[in-house]
Amino acid sequence: MRLADYIEHKPVLTTKRLTLRTMTAEDADDLKEWTPDKSLYAYWGKSPGKADKDPALLFASPQKPTKSFHWGVVYKAEDKVIGEAWVYLIENDRMAKVALRFSKKYHGQGFAAEALKRIVRFCFEETELQRLWTDVDVRNTASVRLLERCGFTREGLIRQGKMVSTWCDYYLYGLLKTDEAAKGQPPA
Repeated sequence: MRLADYIEHKPVLTTKRLTLRTMTAEDADDLKEWTPDKSLYAYWGKSPGKADKDPALLFASPQKPTKSFHWGVVYKAEDKVIGEAWVYLIENDRMAKVALRFSKKYHGQGFAAEALKRIVRFCFEETELQRLWTDVDVRNTASVRLLERCGFTREGLIRQGKMVSTWCDYYLYGLLKTDEAAKGQPPA
């Protein structure tokens, strides 16, 4: 399929422990448990916004059709949204940015790696995307380890650049469909 095939109907991605799916208003209570936590934004490039503080606002108006993806990451064992994942800033149907964030309660348990590996497989096997990239604050050592464990290559350092609305040093990471790390990603 092509990115254009997903504009109206977003796919549901699954792993052993997770389901990545479009969120609905029923997920607002799950999000409310963790998205207002200011500590989650230490390296996010911004403070919590209105919708982070009151997740019901995410569902107040209909979403416009887009090639971008925004999934809620559901932990199957608890049937609860424990994280979010994005594939966005899609350029020429060839390159896209990825981003993840998870409730602190679920950090350090491999959920982010499991979700990211599944997203990589989806992007490279089920769309025409050829490159995924992201940026990460140099102080965010957990995310640096995650990206490298998932095969992303550190491609550069931006010194005192603007990441969303914060000035900081940050790394650029990328993964190409042709990279060995992207080939044959084992099912999560």
